[in-house]
Amino acid sequence: MKKSITLFAILYSFCTMLHAQTFDKTKDFQKFNGYFNFYYDDKSDKIYLEVNDLDKEFLYVYALSSGIGSNDIGLDRGQLGNEQVVFFKKAGNKLLLVQPNLEYRAITQNNLERKSVEQAFAKSVLHGFKIEEESKGSYLIDFTEFLMRDAHGVANRLKNTKQGSYGLDKSKSALDFERTKAFPKNVEFDAILTFEGTPSGSWIQAVTPNPSLVTVAQHHSLIELPDDKYQKREFDPRSGSYPFSYYDYATPVQESILKRFVTRHRLEKKNPSAPVSEAVEPIVYYLDNGTPEPVRSALLEGGKWWNQAFEAIGYKDAFQLKVLPDDADPLDVRYNVIQWVHRSTRGWSYGSSVTDPRTGEIIKGHVSLGSLRIRQDFLIAQALMNQPFAERDDNYQPMLNMALARIRQLSAHEIGHTLGFAHNFAASTNDRASVMDYPHPQFELKGSNIDFSNAYDTGIGEWDKVTVAYSYSDFPKGTNEKTALNAILKKAQDEGLRYISDQDARPTGGAHALAHLWDNGKSASQELENVLQVRKTAINNFSMDNIRTGEPNSVLEDVFAPLYFFHRYQTEAVSKLVGGLDYNYATKGDGQRTVHMINEAVQEQALESILETLDAKVIAIPQDKLDLFPPRAIGYSRTRESFNGRTGVSFDALSAAETAADMTLGLLLHPERASRLIQQKSLDKNQLGLSEVLEETIKNTMGASNRDAYLDEVQQTINFRVLYHIMNLAAHDAVHPQVNALAHESLKNLKASLLGGEKTAIAIEMVRRIDAFLDKPENFKLIPTPKIPDGSPIGMDCMN
Repeated sequence: MKKSITLFAILYSFCTMLHAQTFDKTKDFQKFNGYFNFYYDDKSDKIYLEVNDLDKEFLYVYALSSGIGSNDIGLDRGQLGNEQVVFFKKAGNKLLLVQPNLEYRAITQNNLERKSVEQAFAKSVLHGFKIEEESKGSYLIDFTEFLMRDAHGVANRLKNTKQGSYGLDKSKSALDFERTKAFPKNVEFDAILTFEGTPSGSWIQAVTPNPSLVTVAQHHSLIELPDDKYQKREFDPRSGSYPFSYYDYATPVQESILKRFVTRHRLEKKNPSAPVSEAVEPIVYYLDNGTPEPVRSALLEGGKWWNQAFEAIGYKDAFQLKVLPDDADPLDVRYNVIQWVHRSTRGWSYGSSVTDPRTGEIIKGHVSLGSLRIRQDFLIAQALMNQPFAERDDNYQPMLNMALARIRQLSAHEIGHTLGFAHNFAASTNDRASVMDYPHPQFELKGSNIDFSNAYDTGIGEWDKVTVAYSYSDFPKGTNEKTALNAILKKAQDEGLRYISDQDARPTGGAHALAHLWDNGKSASQELENVLQVRKTAINNFSMDNIRTGEPNSVLEDVFAPLYFFHRYQTEAVSKLVGGLDYNYATKGDGQRTVHMINEAVQEQALESILETLDAKVIAIPQDKLDLFPPRAIGYSRTRESFNGRTGVSFDALSAAETAADMTLGLLLHPERASRLIQQKSLDKNQLGLSEVLEETIKNTMGASNRDAYLDEVQQTINFRVLYHIMNLAAHDAVHPQVNALAHESLKNLKASLLGGEKTAIAIEMVRRIDAFLDKPENFKLIPTPKIPDGSPIGMDCMN
């Protein structure tokens, strides 16, 4: 191996000497030899690029090498920008950097046919460079201005997130040679950029020492494109992979011009006919060497789970995970990297890639893991544990163990995205069949204690093996690839594995009965019952011993917040059964059921379960717990993680219930769901309809009575939210008119019921509000509740 590297270096140096050009302008400049040679003039602080090959395509990628540190603004360290195939074209005394339009192509040997498509669609000239000097067919251009621009769109992002108006201040910007390097197949440039402006948002002010001057670093890479030996693999919507697509105008008329292929790394067996073989070149990922222990070991362990899936298709050590060398740059395209990213608040982790825009081949996987996510799982465990600090303050290991279990799963999940795999939100119904689901921690009750031992899974899932098999199987010569790939998917289907991704799993308005974020169990309704029981037990156990000695009660309140809203994700899952559907990404001839309505009994059970979360006896914070939460201590102000309310400094138990109820009602009485219920009832008179949902909701809320004064006030708070959400359906302009009609009917019936009952102050006020709405429904606006604390993902308000 060392001999081959030495030989390559000698050959590279020899070739460099052959192609070396002498430019009069550069004789006193520092020279960097690489894929593109470049020169640095320290007197003018300029970089000059040597261009030897015109019209030769290469890859240009920009990124942020240092970010802003705000999840809300979304400009993270290591964030990749768009990759672009580009080439230099001479035009008079300029070199133009041209980005061809690869979305529209003609893959044919007919040169004129190719040109006809190229000329039909616009290209983009990214920059024009004056030729400073020419020597023997090589050109010297001033590359500085191209590097010192806001390629990543930082100023636009700050403007769009309402943080202020900023512009690049070049007097406070400079090239950074610590991260400017040259290699045989890529050259890397880095620039420190300062944006000056007037801040107007709180996010930017929270993360900058001087919010009028925001300094970040942007990175630019010029990269040799891969050779033409990569084999594209046809995309199938059932495969769990991401589609890479383009239009091929050379396609015969009887076939689709839109071509879809999977995105994947290049991977080949040394011996394709052998049952087990090493890879010609394994896929190697490198973990950020700035990651601390014990997180480092957990991320390495979880990431290595993927090798189980590659072993299942006959590869030996095809997927490897190592620690990034100390002298390596995480943005260097030669390294697949897992970065440990810090922000001021919890935020999404995500997996990005640098891909070849011509083929979809993944050149570099780049994972960004939010460093604060582990602390949220620790907090959840701290809230659920029965008096963890009753005897000693160092009893943190059970909580840390659960948080590290989540980090292992998170490592595998985000790496999965950079291997080319999409979310599978139906996997939780198949005994945790995929790390590409969003896993809610799973707990078991053991008497008055809650067992964490099965909170998260401990290896790759059966569905993950299917996705790896589809994208990465290396078939022996003579194999009909399409037939072999279809057999992989048919086997998964026969084994009962299901795949449903993002577009069908999001909570608001979602309809798929199995695809939910942060849920567990085959039966969403039954799992909600389990979650509510775990929540009840943990709240009953909750005490001062859920924090350490010397910590103020304000910390205890923040520990309690994720426990109080512990049912939020499973409530989302159950809501989707109401007016819900079961369907697959079916293809002709695969034998899968396409789409059908959820059984009425299942929907009715779901409605019954979800209405429990609108019951004051279930949702109210027990009175004996309220003494734990005094006004906030100095130095411990409320944050986005805290309860919000309407009572000023005091803890607002009614607003907590109001916020929780609004969460449920926003899901159950979502306008799209209401419209689906209209259609559902029209197709099957025995099915659940909107009338029944409204009737049951009113009966279980406004029809409930509590002798306890506190519980009665909690229920009345919930009831007002019910009223507002029915008004919202009555006034909404994006629903079927039948929804408006039924909601109006419910309001009129409710008014009659209130007038016919006891004339309490609450009844009179509700009638007044109904009358005001019926008089001018166009003036209606859904009154907001105190904001629910950040929750999703279980590591913070996230992506993707």
